[in-house]
Amino acid sequence: MPESFLYFIWQYQYFSRINLTTTDGERIQVIHPGFRNHNAGPDFTNARLLISDVEWVGTVEMHTRTSDWLVHRHQYDQAYDNVILHIVWQDDTPITGRRVERMNGTPLPTLELSGRTEPVLLERYQLLATSADSIPCAGHFRSVSPLRITSMLDKAMLQRLERKAVIVRDLFDSTGGDWEETAYRLLAVTMGFKINADPMGQLSRSVPLKVLLKHRDNLVQVESLLFGAAGLMDEVEKQSDKYTGILEREYRFLAAKYSLTDKQMPAHIWKWGRLRPANFPTLRMAQLACLITRNASLFSLFAGTTDAEMLLEALQVTPSAYWQSHYRFGKKSEKTVPTLGKSSAVSIIVNTVVPLLAAYAHHRGQPAYIDRAVSLLEQLPPEKNNLTENWNTLGLGIRTAFDSQAAIELYNEFCTVKKCLNCQIGAGLLKG
Repeated sequence: MPESFLYFIWQYQYFSRINLTTTDGERIQVIHPGFRNHNAGPDFTNARLLISDVEWVGTVEMHTRTSDWLVHRHQYDQAYDNVILHIVWQDDTPITGRRVERMNGTPLPTLELSGRTEPVLLERYQLLATSADSIPCAGHFRSVSPLRITSMLDKAMLQRLERKAVIVRDLFDSTGGDWEETAYRLLAVTMGFKINADPMGQLSRSVPLKVLLKHRDNLVQVESLLFGAAGLMDEVEKQSDKYTGILEREYRFLAAKYSLTDKQMPAHIWKWGRLRPANFPTLRMAQLACLITRNASLFSLFAGTTDAEMLLEALQVTPSAYWQSHYRFGKKSEKTVPTLGKSSAVSIIVNTVVPLLAAYAHHRGQPAYIDRAVSLLEQLPPEKNNLTENWNTLGLGIRTAFDSQAAIELYNEFCTVKKCLNCQIGAGLLKG
């Protein structure tokens, strides 16, 4: 019996409270079960109970068996001296012969729940816990009320924003508290589109935005800094390609000026296999260079509007003339190379702009930026992949990027790890 099941039935009081007593026969009345503690220490805080007509306020600890208190050595931990009730699935004291006490030696009241929980509740939980479906509740999903599903999607989306905001805040701290640099690094990673995300992140650290902005009026110089630091020009025949020769000369001068030579990345770090040419790192760098030269402030571009269409238009840039006819150095394409498309622009808003706004909202203490992030997601089309198609098959009805992002979070952070008891959909199915 996992402790998470005990948390669930205690939090929602899904057990019989008729003649509720401790294992020693003391009467118990639950005034308030307390609040789930997700940090170190007892499992619930600020619980209020009447035990033998005496009101107690404190923490509650839960274990599968009574003896687990001793196994975990809580009797030697002062942090557990404020525990007012020990809740267990099975009281094995008659077997072990060992009672549990606080560090100060006072006895600990114990409540056994196995005999007070309806078997059907446990059966439903076990069906979810042992389900072979990637979404454990798939077989029962259509029976869940739309209101409960919507509520859970909102919860999942908020959790996703909070989780991504923490990542962005760590990045912000690593830049010395520079929001412009943070926006640039986030953008570079996003434009790596998963397979080249790490190399693009490394490139953005090797060539700081403040260096690129000094040459914002010269696209060739910005390109030379990015391509040169990326190590992508070393193996190119410069003599047969005028543009590449110009980049090489510019990079040699600028790398010396800004001490970038020792930061140059090895060419083999970039991945090309199984990529469509439109996703080649060369083209993505050319598009990144274009975005930098067109915008004096990336952060203002990202944080300054609630109009998704306007932002999409600003992101769908056409790179320099060379990269309109090339996917790689020295190899001219037979067809015109496409601009940064709408789907890529949507990805930038979802994976760069929205997390940036969430982090900035926390930094400034201004929830309005969270509202702005949510508004952008609600204006964008949903992502289409196997996961969202699976949800749609179950009847979820994904209509916007807000829905698809929430569905992705629900699947990754609840379904795959079978946290059904923390999910309002799973909890609803258990309650019946």
